[in-house]
Amino acid sequence: MNRQKFWNWVRNEDGTRILTIDGVIAEESWFDDDVTPKLFREQLNAGQGDVVIYVNSPGGDCVAASQIYTMLMEYKGRVTVKIDGIAASAASVIAMAGTEVLMAPTSLMFVHNPLTVAIGDTEEMQKAIAMLDEVKESIISSYELKTGMSRLKISNLMDAETWMNAIKAIELGFADGILTRETGVPDGMAINSYQFSRRAVTNSLLNKLGHMQAAKQSAAEKPPIETPAEPKYPAEPLLQRLNLLKK
Repeated sequence: MNRQKFWNWVRNEDGTRILTIDGVIAEESWFDDDVTPKLFREQLNAGQGDVVIYVNSPGGDCVAASQIYTMLMEYKGRVTVKIDGIAASAASVIAMAGTEVLMAPTSLMFVHNPLTVAIGDTEEMQKAIAMLDEVKESIISSYELKTGMSRLKISNLMDAETWMNAIKAIELGFADGILTRETGVPDGMAINSYQFSRRAVTNSLLNKLGHMQAAKQSAAEKPPIETPAEPKYPAEPLLQRLNLLKK
């Protein structure tokens, strides 16, 4: 069976080995595939020396990402990961294998809990939940080794489905630096730290809606404001009488 390759090897003029990981990682799972992982390992070990990896991927199969991560961690040479687009989901796991992880100023990293599709009865659902829990723990291990953060904090970031720009990723330890002038990005470029949590935004919106609903309910429960009654005697005739008295 043919498997679509999501990686490509080239060699720079100076002899540096370049690996690009682009697009979805293993659209067809490596879970039951012995050929593709073997091909990746053979190509990785076909040469020696340092390797530079360019990553631009929305993620994909976590089994494939785990195997690639392990192969890169075992590689004898220095591995420099350069995120020039996004390293989301499973792609962020691969990035953690870098001896050094550099991000373009415009790049993003995304971490979240693993997902799956399951069919069956309650017992099958419980097995799927247990499997996802174990997958999450394995992903946390790769993040923990790179960042030095506590497993609980990493778990919270994954629960919140967190997007990070380069500066935030560096602050949290997911990356080591910004791509510099040699890759076309000026040194000293000012970038603000940014972190986006979909769960935090959703909760904030729900809170605002709750406050708005409570305000409407409170307003509905208040007694109506009485409009001042019309004066019993019109003002114009009274003024005329006062004017007559003055004469």
